[in-house]
Amino acid sequence: MVLAKNKFYPNLLKLAPIILLYIAVLNDFDFNYIKYFSFNFPFILIYYWSLKKSESLGYGYIFIAGLINDVVVGFPIGFTSINYLLICGFAGYLRNITLRPRMVQDWLFFLLTISFVNSINFIVLNMLLAVKIDYLNLFYNTFFTFALYLVFANLFKIYQTAVFKEIND
Repeated sequence: MVLAKNKFYPNLLKLAPIILLYIAVLNDFDFNYIKYFSFNFPFILIYYWSLKKSESLGYGYIFIAGLINDVVVGFPIGFTSINYLLICGFAGYLRNITLRPRMVQDWLFFLLTISFVNSINFIVLNMLLAVKIDYLNLFYNTFFTFALYLVFANLFKIYQTAVFKEIND
């Protein structure tokens, strides 16, 4: 019994990225809707963990998180899941072509990734579904998501070193 209890907390800590993702998509208070300061935390979370430790977030969990986000936000079912999986694809591509990871390289590629995903969002929502999009809010969201990636990446790196006992540059 004592042995099982000692393994519970380390296993729970290893599941923290998944738990944090589900909290982020289930949360009614979303950082995407604060005027002049909005960022997309699930994009940062999915990109970092798909890039640095891909086995910590499974693609099935990410897909289900996207479905849950679609229900909470009111998007067509599967729309956010495709966006999340596109982010995973970009992160997987960068992970496979990079010999020596660098934070600046990851950060700049993240800008390319979120720009692509936001352009897909714009095309689908504005042109196909006729949803009005505020360009200024979209710009702020992209800018702050890009800027805050460095902060969260450093926090995730500290967490990864403490929990998984490994260091990724």
